[in-house]
Amino acid sequence: MSRAGGDGTAALERAGAETVKRAVELDLASRFQESLVCYQEGIDLLLQVVKGTKDEAKKQRYRQKISEYMTRAEDIKKHIEKEKQDGKYHKQIRIEENATGYSYEKLFQEYLTEIVSEVWVEDPYIRHVHQLYNFLRFCEMLVKGPCKVKTIHLLTSYDEGSGRNQQTSGLEEIKQSLRNYGVTLNVAFSSSIHDREIRFNNGWMIKIGRGLDYFKKPEGRFSIGYCDFDLRPCHETTVDVFHTKHTKKM
Repeated sequence: MSRAGGDGTAALERAGAETVKRAVELDLASRFQESLVCYQEGIDLLLQVVKGTKDEAKKQRYRQKISEYMTRAEDIKKHIEKEKQDGKYHKQIRIEENATGYSYEKLFQEYLTEIVSEVWVEDPYIRHVHQLYNFLRFCEMLVKGPCKVKTIHLLTSYDEGSGRNQQTSGLEEIKQSLRNYGVTLNVAFSSSIHDREIRFNNGWMIKIGRGLDYFKKPEGRFSIGYCDFDLRPCHETTVDVFHTKHTKKM
């Protein structure tokens, strides 16, 4: 093996070991969904190590470890699936003040499987211009797929000030635009709505403390994070993810 090849294998070994170590820590903390992702990434890295080394004894050790990690990963998968079936699945993400990397794509894509065709959004604050843009951005993500969304239900509240005409006209424009993509938007208003939650008809439900409006105002029109929301600082909030076999309809 060349020096470069050896260095590459050593780097993979280090990365694999660190990733599996993190998987075990998350596993012990009962953060099973995150642990499963780390186990899968660690196993992939260690398989590359096995492929890249000629030391048979080392290969055998890694194969044994990989087998153990794969067994544990399968057990976690079964546990998560059972929680989903029992309606007990719960994952919490805490977004810290000024944190970045939490665009709608990063937050929701994991749950937007190809079978998603209907979405329910309850958010009392789809009122002001920037909130309408947030909702539009969320709709754009749904249109891009991989899901095949046909219907979006929005339950929000009326702007109580002078912006009501702007709110209703903005939502009507979003509705017309979605129609061009074969998507129906149904909008309803409630004066008593307080909860903020998003449901997909594959059983996933996401509750965000601040609803869709968790991004901070950009520093300027030409500042980093104005366009790419993965780079936009966030307000502190909590995201709770649940799974239920029955998705509530409005």
